[in-house]
Amino acid sequence: MSVIVLVEHTEGVIKKKSYEAVQYAAAIAQKTGTTATAVVVGNVAESDMQGLGNYGANKVLHVADNRLNSSQHRAFARILVTVAKQENSTVIVTLHDVNGRAIAPRVAIQLKAGLISGSLSIPDTDNGFVVKKSAFSGKAFAFVNVSSDIKVVMLAPNSFPLVKKEGSAVVENLTVNFEDKDFGIKVVSVDKITGEVPLSDADLVVSGGRGLKGPENWGLIEDLAKELGAATACSRPVADAHWRPHHEHVGQTGGTIRPSLYIAAGISGAIQHLAGVSGSKTIVVINKDSEAPFFKAANYGVVGDVMEVLPRLTEAVRKFKAQHH
Repeated sequence: MSVIVLVEHTEGVIKKKSYEAVQYAAAIAQKTGTTATAVVVGNVAESDMQGLGNYGANKVLHVADNRLNSSQHRAFARILVTVAKQENSTVIVTLHDVNGRAIAPRVAIQLKAGLISGSLSIPDTDNGFVVKKSAFSGKAFAFVNVSSDIKVVMLAPNSFPLVKKEGSAVVENLTVNFEDKDFGIKVVSVDKITGEVPLSDADLVVSGGRGLKGPENWGLIEDLAKELGAATACSRPVADAHWRPHHEHVGQTGGTIRPSLYIAAGISGAIQHLAGVSGSKTIVVINKDSEAPFFKAANYGVVGDVMEVLPRLTEAVRKFKAQHH
């Protein structure tokens, strides 16, 4: 009997948010008096899988099948269901991301399990199985008691700081009996963004809005992001105007992110945008309108023209780095 957690990777490189998920599963296992078993699908180096023990995994079940190197969500769900039955698991953990949203509901249906999405806390097991999650687009919290025998929990990325400890997981190969329908998705091509920090994984984000006045000024955002080692993002009007690609759009109708630092330049802070960034640990707002609603949600605010403030902030970061190297 163990807590199962699905580990995601990109071409063999395990994602930071997956280490978070393993750590989260291990915390649940500790509370419930059991162990954490990580499930790795596709080609990953054995040493990297053993390294999941640094985040609390006791065992890794590895399913190596070349057909699984692309996102075959039905096949992934079958793997988790197989492992859950084999391990007699009552808790299965996935990430609340694009893959998790396609896999977790399938697993829950097949196991007749309760499903909780967007978990922000380690479940309270003192009186049931109570999970904290965001509600109303991040404007409130809900505490949900999952009463089913089996629970599927989707963890919101960047909810917990990573704590690496000493440990090594035992890696075992697992064979799963697939059906043809499990590979019903045919991947024709994959277009990848290269040379950038993936927005969903980023710990630091610099974001711009209509206050930048046009795409020709976006270098101000990119320069600051480069100095900070941050990802770049934008508001919906910017994406709709094709100043920036849609994968950078964060908000209620775009991506939801939870970085440690979110710098918003020239964004008024409509509630739809706040819905995508309210989970940020620290929010810095730069806007010449002192009445901009974003200032109410900000930890720090600069009232000023982004055209003047951004270059000065970038230079200050550059000087700070030079002094501390």
